[in-house]
Amino acid sequence: MTLIAPTLEAFFTQRLEGQRQASPRTIGSYRDTWRLLLGYALEKTGTPPAGLGIAALDADLVSGFLAHLEQDRKNTARTRNARLAAIRSFFKFAALRHPEHAGTIAQVLAIPSKKHGQRVVAYLTTVEATALLAAPDTGTWHGRRDRALLALAAQTGLRVTELTGLTRGDVQTGTGPHVRCHGKGRKDRVTPLTAGVTAVIRGWLREQPGSPSDPLFPTRTGRRLSSDAVQQLVTRHAGTAAKNCPSMRDKHVTPHTLRHTAAMSLLHAGVDPVTIALWLGHESPRSTQPYIHADLKLKEQALARTTPPKTRPGRYRPPDKLLAFLEGLGLCRDGGREPVAEPALPALPRHNRGLGIRSACGWSRAARSAAGGLHR
Repeated sequence: MTLIAPTLEAFFTQRLEGQRQASPRTIGSYRDTWRLLLGYALEKTGTPPAGLGIAALDADLVSGFLAHLEQDRKNTARTRNARLAAIRSFFKFAALRHPEHAGTIAQVLAIPSKKHGQRVVAYLTTVEATALLAAPDTGTWHGRRDRALLALAAQTGLRVTELTGLTRGDVQTGTGPHVRCHGKGRKDRVTPLTAGVTAVIRGWLREQPGSPSDPLFPTRTGRRLSSDAVQQLVTRHAGTAAKNCPSMRDKHVTPHTLRHTAAMSLLHAGVDPVTIALWLGHESPRSTQPYIHADLKLKEQALARTTPPKTRPGRYRPPDKLLAFLEGLGLCRDGGREPVAEPALPALPRHNRGLGIRSACGWSRAARSAAGGLHR
């Protein structure tokens, strides 16, 4: 039996860290996937993870694990696909080291990703964003920190991990104010700051002195904020803002909502999608298409351009009596009903001696009136 433990250890140390130079967050995501999978395998097979063989992790067990994620853990299809991607990456690595398990590995790699719907991105309007920035209590230290964080997030569109990773040295509030961050995909980018956000950040830096390597938004103990802590403060302040802004009550506001808000603000200002993609640190300009789909104003402008200027409401009326008669025949849809007794109609000349145009459901009112007009 080929144990999976040595291969899995080599996958993380040699493949991900040594060859791919994967980011710590990618390694952490893969680690969590395998912790869940090995725990599921222990429950199903009774074999400790260190004693599992590659043959034990067959397609049936992996498929059961993916179903367990959705049914028991209530994960979405996106999360399920992310877990499957981590499993596939390992089995591609294992295929080169253990060709004797090629059949089992090929079956696991053949498990398809699950399709999922594309939701419209959620963002805050100008009124809602203003209400959210006014929600923190600036009379407290936490309120001033949260207001600076929310203002920076709503204007720059930084990801939550980029926000928590900022240091005091990453922000320049002098001439040409900007913020520098190391973002997703190991890409560095610089985002300019508006005068209002610069004033808020400058005031926060004066209140919270420290060295350039210290976190820009620390906790009371001086440590970095976690992503969960940012999520909690955004949720708390969104609830406060909803009291004065009713339109926010039905919205689920997250740190990523502020990123969408920044993108939609740029789009409404007429900024082209390529510049928005560079602003947000997207890999491709195609990533900005969801913002275009979510922009109702652009669709309203397109509708205004395509609407005929002299459109008059009204129902179509056939200009000819014969056309009116034929149009009336289409009103009879339920052919399964019993025939309805109708007043006698004048005989119509026809060549067909069968059932003819008078169907089992009888004559419609429009057909009767049109037929009467044909013989006048």
